[in-house]
Amino acid sequence: MHRFLVRLVINAVALWLTTLVVAGIHVNAYPPAGLLETVLTYLLVAFIFGIVNSVVGNAIRVVAFPLYILTLGLVALLVNGLLLLIVHWASGLIGFGLVVDGFWWGVLGAIVLGFIGWVLGIVTRPLTRSEHRRNRR
Repeated sequence: MHRFLVRLVINAVALWLTTLVVAGIHVNAYPPAGLLETVLTYLLVAFIFGIVNSVVGNAIRVVAFPLYILTLGLVALLVNGLLLLIVHWASGLIGFGLVVDGFWWGVLGAIVLGFIGWVLGIVTRPLTRSEHRRNRR
């Protein structure tokens, strides 16, 4: 459970930093858009992204596996951009959340989000690894 919460916070922070870097991606917070509402919105969008990535993303990766081989993995950029658009659509159903201004903004956002998430994952690895070691004993 601890590892899940750490990953959720990492993804929320990575999403927040991505919105600061990529002009075509932003998050509309739940009104009245105070600090608490904004933080909870980022956590909710990160949760939705995790669900979309694990369910839809894995299904797409299985079906598109030959394309991954043929393009040496470059199709992953397009798939990840598509996943951000799906999160945009899903969070739009609840009236707030992630806004992606177009497919190519989604691809750029996916690249930046992946890089920032990777860096934050490396920095926070001792937090998740210590729990894993405790559970193995």
